[in-house]
Amino acid sequence: MRQRGLRMGGQAGQIGSLVIAIIFFVGTVNLPARQQAETPDPAVERGHKQFGQSCGFCHGADASGARAPDLIRSTLLAHDVMGDLIGEVVRHGRPDKGMPAQSLTDQQISDIAAYLHERSAESIRSSGLPNVYPVEKLLTGNAEAGKTFFNGTGRCSTCHSATGDLNGVAKKYTPIELEARMLYPYGKKPTATVTLPSGEVIKGTVVRQDEFEVALRDASGWYRSFARDKVKVEIQDPLAAHQELLPRLSQAEMHNLFAYLTTLK
Repeated sequence: MRQRGLRMGGQAGQIGSLVIAIIFFVGTVNLPARQQAETPDPAVERGHKQFGQSCGFCHGADASGARAPDLIRSTLLAHDVMGDLIGEVVRHGRPDKGMPAQSLTDQQISDIAAYLHERSAESIRSSGLPNVYPVEKLLTGNAEAGKTFFNGTGRCSTCHSATGDLNGVAKKYTPIELEARMLYPYGKKPTATVTLPSGEVIKGTVVRQDEFEVALRDASGWYRSFARDKVKVEIQDPLAAHQELLPRLSQAEMHNLFAYLTTLK
């Protein structure tokens, strides 16, 4: 078995080397094509400029939303084909939503559509949010309502304090990090108290747990595991309150609470 495993490992290494070689070869062969693809599309550049002049005031300079909705992730753009839907909206506007009609040529509309589709493609290619994300994109709630929720029905103040552990929290994290940690906090591990049939009590940090077993690392560093039906187990999870609250948070409460946290500077 060991020899077979070694042979398989060698084969895997050879396959891995072959894949790398193929990727390198294909990448080298296609280099001129990729360089050509990276050349800026004049229509996109024209569309960017035209969008800024005609649409950016309401939809944001980068089309990600301002007074009017984000267009990059809009259903309209997702179903648009070469400006057929975008053109209708631009030409006729949406008076019921405060959007006026625009007197643009077919070429200008086509360029705007090219720009918006390129922005959509950029968002799909992106692997995540930028490190610095403008708070204006996230700040849609009411800070006073968030403070009321924090000290009232949210019961956040039973564990946290605006003048204690949360003092200056808005300076400590970027806006996107602050919202992420508010919704999905991490860093504090649950602890367990295990009482054996003999009466001995063992405490430690939980390493793993399920309905059958609990494993912990005690104060001396020893790894200990116990069958749950043989011992008494008490779990102390400092993040349990957050985990219980998240499913009950409405969208409004979530945004209001975040708006309040951004004032704690």
